[in-house]
Amino acid sequence: MRAAKRTFLAVAFLLLLIIPTGCGKKTESWAYAYEPTEEVVSFYDNGKAVYKGNDYSYSKDDTYITLKAKDGSEEKLRYEMEGDTMLLYEKSTYKLSGKETEGSIVGTWLQDNGWSYVFTEDGKFSEEGFFNGHYSVDEENSCIRLMYDDPIEDAYLYYTLNGDELTIDYPWPMTKIALN
Repeated sequence: MRAAKRTFLAVAFLLLLIIPTGCGKKTESWAYAYEPTEEVVSFYDNGKAVYKGNDYSYSKDDTYITLKAKDGSEEKLRYEMEGDTMLLYEKSTYKLSGKETEGSIVGTWLQDNGWSYVFTEDGKFSEEGFFNGHYSVDEENSCIRLMYDDPIEDAYLYYTLNGDELTIDYPWPMTKIALN
């Protein structure tokens, strides 16, 4: 009985030494600026990432973080570094409500969760029915500039139109979480 217990303890000790090395070391950890202690995405030196609680392998270039799930599906997240902060662009898809203006973002766009954008022909917008201002569209770069009436910094959204769907890449300011 004692030999089995010693063997078990020896194996458990070896596993404690081996497992942390196989998992990789966390190299970066990021949170939304409005929730600076709640990790959203982390990157490891072994090519793994955790994004919103899900495991991925990842690669990065100067514009995109590509996350690959175990089932082979991929998600590309645009990002921009600004010193020690990052803008992480997350995708949201909206459905057109009402009549469509062919090939244009003009219209009322809704999500199931109640979020919305309204873009008018005269260059005005409403975001969530709360934030208002003027907008301009750079069609060549598929980018919408939102210029808020309130003292809020302009936002640049990347977009894709597909029939009655508008997919927005919305910029979320991220802050680094200190690694221990």
